[in-house]
Amino acid sequence: MKHLLSATDLTRDSAITILDTASQLAAATAQGVGKLPPLRGRTVVNLFYEDSTRTRTSFEAAAKRLSADVINFSAKGSSVSKGESLKDTALTLEAMGADAVVIRHHSSGAPHRLANSGWISGGVVNAGDGTHEHPTQALLDAYTLRRHLRDNNGDLSGVKVAIVGDVLHSRVARSNAILLQTLGASVRLVGPPTLLPFGVETWGCEVSYDLDGALDDVDAVMMLRVQRERMNAAYFPSAHEYSNRYGLNSARAARMPEHAIVMHPGPMNRGMEITADVADSKRSVIVEQVSNGVSVRMAVLYLLLGGTEGTA
Repeated sequence: MKHLLSATDLTRDSAITILDTASQLAAATAQGVGKLPPLRGRTVVNLFYEDSTRTRTSFEAAAKRLSADVINFSAKGSSVSKGESLKDTALTLEAMGADAVVIRHHSSGAPHRLANSGWISGGVVNAGDGTHEHPTQALLDAYTLRRHLRDNNGDLSGVKVAIVGDVLHSRVARSNAILLQTLGASVRLVGPPTLLPFGVETWGCEVSYDLDGALDDVDAVMMLRVQRERMNAAYFPSAHEYSNRYGLNSARAARMPEHAIVMHPGPMNRGMEITADVADSKRSVIVEQVSNGVSVRMAVLYLLLGGTEGTA
């Protein structure tokens, strides 16, 4: 595996290899192993053009647990704020000896440009590009689903997942729709027509506008944040109406099968797409998703930089 740019880069077998590797690394961490040595002497750069808490710190923790050196590069307060281009930033990182660049960018396709430009020789991991994709989030979500619904083994054949809310602006929804189906799950996209993207019928997912009718048979529901910062028009009448129709509250959660879990990629708008009592309930795995993200990103970096060539 040279780069991880999209969920479409992953076959069923390569995705399972990453999930299995993550399980092994998580087990080592649980046994009290501090740092593992595979990436000693390697340099991982977190290149973030957008604000991030969970993803950036997750990649930083993952790289450090594998003994890599980490450089955190934020667009704010750097030469980027003075107008430096992606190319010149990449050439600077190459000169610093970056073995891998984890990039988050506001422009869809920026990680692909970086990976295919010849500006850097190291691997590139897409940590979210515009409204396009976020493949490592999809991997950690698949890992979480597999732990709870498949005893952390194999693929997700037969699992039913509802992804609810602002699908239009969600790179998480896109990557999950691709990867979960690659792993055998069926995906149901739920939201108002204005927040479902044009051409969504080509995604291979079931589409529903009725949340109440979409929860009775699911194994998991993944709530999405309403991304107001990406909206330049009125996509729904009011926050109150959105919450009434598409928010996950205790009454709606009670419709779900007893074993079903509640997920959210974060950050949450508590009281809008999800109520506090549901977010903090026993069926919620939202905090666990964060810890699972470190293990999954360790696996990605290990296979990118330290694992056997062609393993994933």
